Amino acid sequence: MSSLSAEQKSIEEFMGSKKNFFLIPNYQRPYSWEDEECFTLWNDLLAFIFQDNDYRNFNDKDEYFLGALVIFKNSDDLLEVIDGQQRLITLTLLLRAFYKTYGDNMKDEDSHDRKRDIEKCLWKCPEPGERLDMRELKIFSKVATENESQEFANIMMTGEADNSSSSRYAANYRLFQRAIKDFVDKYPAYFQYMTHRILTNCSVLPIEAINQNTALRIFSTLNDRGKPLSDSDIFKAKLFNSYSKHDQRDLFIADWRDFENTCSKIFVFGKNTPIDDIFMRYMYYVRAEAGIRDSSLESLRDFYSRDDNKSSLLNRDYKKTFDDLNILADFWKDITIQETKRFSGRVLKQLFILHYMPNNMWTFLVSVYFMANKNESGLLSEKSFYEFLTKITGFILASRFVRPGNTAAFFNAMVSITEGRGADFTGYEFDINELADRISRFDFANSSKITRSMVTWQAFQDKQQELLPLEAKYDIEHILPRRRESELTHKANLESIGNKSLLEKEINIRASDYRFRDKANYYLGNTGKSPTKIHELTVLAESKSDFTEQDIENRKQDIINNFINFIMKNNLAK
Repeated sequence: MSSLSAEQKSIEEFMGSKKNFFLIPNYQRPYSWEDEECFTLWNDLLAFIFQDNDYRNFNDKDEYFLGALVIFKNSDDLLEVIDGQQRLITLTLLLRAFYKTYGDNMKDEDSHDRKRDIEKCLWKCPEPGERLDMRELKIFSKVATENESQEFANIMMTGEADNSSSSRYAANYRLFQRAIKDFVDKYPAYFQYMTHRILTNCSVLPIEAINQNTALRIFSTLNDRGKPLSDSDIFKAKLFNSYSKHDQRDLFIADWRDFENTCSKIFVFGKNTPIDDIFMRYMYYVRAEAGIRDSSLESLRDFYSRDDNKSSLLNRDYKKTFDDLNILADFWKDITIQETKRFSGRVLKQLFILHYMPNNMWTFLVSVYFMANKNESGLLSEKSFYEFLTKITGFILASRFVRPGNTAAFFNAMVSITEGRGADFTGYEFDINELADRISRFDFANSSKITRSMVTWQAFQDKQQELLPLEAKYDIEHILPRRRESELTHKANLESIGNKSLLEKEINIRASDYRFRDKANYYLGNTGKSPTKIHELTVLAESKSDFTEQDIENRKQDIINNFINFIMKNNLAK
């Protein structure tokens, strides 16, 4: 027998076959189609079936292709859906909504025939003389929570969705009910044509593999309609396969759900999902531990798909890999929630600064450091970790001014961390005169990422600055407002770092372009609203009646001097 077979089938042939019962396995992602995907499907079907709103403009030989599904028959004789569950469940909800409409509104013989056609797609066909049992569904899902799984079953059995439910099952079913009602109200005579044409002229391409391994091999090549598979979807399937080989399916399913829950609490940096981010950060650690200094990176999917040596992470080393990923995710979760039981106040402040770095390289450095230096309890030395954080903060910021885009130093540092030498930037130290000159001449426009980085760093140089919540929103404040630019001798001072500060977004909006003495009232909370938590602004508001061009120049020089001292203190100067 060949390893897979594929033959395009109509919805009626595929879903209505007496022998086809479907299982959405535990390792799949939850049902997640939103309104947009459902509306797109509905509108596409209307455009296909009723061109120019006329049922006669249709060729019975035309087909509407709904895409491929990857399946295999498991030991329980169920078709396990590896790829395509989003479409399959959505079609099931759509057909159930049609069936409900027939039951409520259509009584003629043709309606009876259409109902029977839909019944074959949704429930086990009764034997002659038996009644249809709506509890005997043709599709089962082990992905959803117990409540959501029961809700899907209830919709299938009753044809009703709880209006108070916000699950995607209920929301999409209600959406289809409304769409069908609108169509029936507008084109009551056409309804029979629509259901018939969906069942007979809409098709899918079921790709049936001989076993799960074969199905998983093609899993990574196909996308759900409107929902591309993320890297983590692929990794989840590979890990599930590895655990299954050792009869540990249930263990993996429970652990993966805990892993997803942990990752959901982690901020996303860049375009990846939180789970993809954890896999990415772990990849940097594995590369560094292997002594790889090359700054040219392969894709995340390619890296975890390799089977050679150290990189057989999802196969031979699957248990260690998943344990490490969980430990790393828990570490980042505690950073995100600013867990004081795990981190000291000064460490959390330094991590807050790093969250506003101009790129996410710091997350890789910190991940490598944690994995290389954690003790058996998953903890780090407070003193060593704090010193490491301050050092990489200085290096990342200084690099942005002197040699932006040069990543070789970071990859060398990651390897040195795994070798027990800490973040070694030997050979990449900074000429402090050049650095000071670059900062002095830099255009600190609000749109520049380094501006936010520097004002955040500056805020925490005040020893009385309290830790700020990561979830709050902050803007960049012009202490001397933009509308006073005409009063400046040197216009560039308006955008000088000496005139910029971090400030809570809501206070920044209220303070707007008022003069300093008016801004000071907002900083101090004298207007009946909450005061700023930026201590430096509080001090300025209490000690000054105005903020002048000379103040900008003095503050700018103080910031540059403080930063140069910071670089020297962290042994980053030549």
